[in-house]
Amino acid sequence: MTIHIEALTLDVIIGLLDFERDRPQRIRIDLEASYPYENGNFIDYADMVFLIEKELKEKRYTLLEEALFGIKNILSSAYPRIQTLSLKISKPDVLPKCSVALSEFWSFLPDH
Repeated sequence: MTIHIEALTLDVIIGLLDFERDRPQRIRIDLEASYPYENGNFIDYADMVFLIEKELKEKRYTLLEEALFGIKNILSSAYPRIQTLSLKISKPDVLPKCSVALSEFWSFLPDH
């Protein structure tokens, strides 16, 4: 089974620039997480959203790279059944002519 969380929009402190440290800015998160669905054991996507929002609002990351790893760590710890995780964090307003983003993919499947 794959959970898709698309266009999760939050206002958080994230970034290196002075103005990014002064006030929250809008970010967008897109996520895909696969897991084995068996016997009604599901992963609560609403709880995933809550954990992501809590992580980003509390930590106030300076780098998107650190934020990606922070989200990965909190989700893989809370949901050890996650087999693969794809995350993308976008900053649509930091530059006037474009949106910028970073993404990463992790596999927690054992190597065969």
